[in-house]
Amino acid sequence: MLSPEPPYPLRGGGAFRIASLLHYFARFADVDLIFLSDSGKAAEIPAGLVRRQIVVPLPAHSRKQAARYWRNARRAWKGVPPLVDRMAGLEAQVTRALEGEHYDLGLVEHFWPANYVEQLKPHCDQMFLDLHNVESTLHERCAVTAGGLVAAGHRYFGRRCRALEACVLPQYSLVLATSAVDREQVRRIAPEATSAVYPNAYPYTERTDVPFDPATVVFSGNFEYHPNIDGVRYLMRDIWPLIAARIPGVRLLLVGKGAEFVRAYVDGTAGVEMTGPVEDAVGQIARGAVVIAPLRTGSGTRLKILEAWAARRAVVATPLAAEGLDVVSGQNALLVDEPANFAEAVCRLLANAPQRQALADNGLQTLRDKYTWEAAWVTLDTLPQVTRFRELSSYTG
Repeated sequence: MLSPEPPYPLRGGGAFRIASLLHYFARFADVDLIFLSDSGKAAEIPAGLVRRQIVVPLPAHSRKQAARYWRNARRAWKGVPPLVDRMAGLEAQVTRALEGEHYDLGLVEHFWPANYVEQLKPHCDQMFLDLHNVESTLHERCAVTAGGLVAAGHRYFGRRCRALEACVLPQYSLVLATSAVDREQVRRIAPEATSAVYPNAYPYTERTDVPFDPATVVFSGNFEYHPNIDGVRYLMRDIWPLIAARIPGVRLLLVGKGAEFVRAYVDGTAGVEMTGPVEDAVGQIARGAVVIAPLRTGSGTRLKILEAWAARRAVVATPLAAEGLDVVSGQNALLVDEPANFAEAVCRLLANAPQRQALADNGLQTLRDKYTWEAAWVTLDTLPQVTRFRELSSYTG
């Protein structure tokens, strides 16, 4: 398994998805993890889950805004998308990590290091690529909500990603997509690529419901990530003033890392709390009565909705935020788009405990039925490429 993001600790949608696949394959195979690391430190993986872990440090770079703008300008000149460029240039290190090894299966996490298929293929009988989203679609959608040079950059990188996807995806034995929506995009981009759906999932365990504040609304996510940054900007500019005007004393809880990236949008607004990084996102989400996902851009499916269901809380989301998930508006969430309608839905739920509880209960049941790790693993069990791999192992089910 080659990953640019650690599977542990379990924080964020990427880590949960990587960990779900790691746990699946570790049930019947020895797993080696090659981890491309910003810190140069090994991932904190539970004992016995991997046979060995090889850390490939990424070159250090500044996280300051001016440095990011300069890097992206250089990447535009080179014609290489940002995160693809960030993961590039490590061919020699990856080759050394594979030296003398042969694997029945190679699995690459995320599109960003997908080009390392050239280094992995000679050592692997099969190659899978796990797409956490469709990168070209992500850039194209970000361009719609951005402006000026930022929008132009997203449009350009979207085109570059589309060209790379068309070239790289067919080189894999199997491409995993998060939803039928993403799989259809893969089919349009690379018709000759073999693809299947492996849904995002949550390692659900029963938990006792915790006391919550009936006047608190929760928005969770990685606030370093552009779709969530845009979601906070959209929320504070167009939606939250409408909610605050109708419900005096209403509070907003932003759960997740990256507070510094959205602080400018919430400073000076009464009743807003930012948690920063948390160990137990579901526990923090459960502090509120209503969970919101006011996203206008993004790709893949959103773990924030699965976490809200795991916390047994009612969800109000834009249709795009719920894209690819089995959401039926009015049954396990409320899907609304326009700011006034979004604010109205939140206010209605804050005032209506029975409706909140019904949505929360149905959401939790949807999670149990379709989006636990065990439920997601059933989809892998049905794939012929995985069946062939299992037949080489001592798998007994």
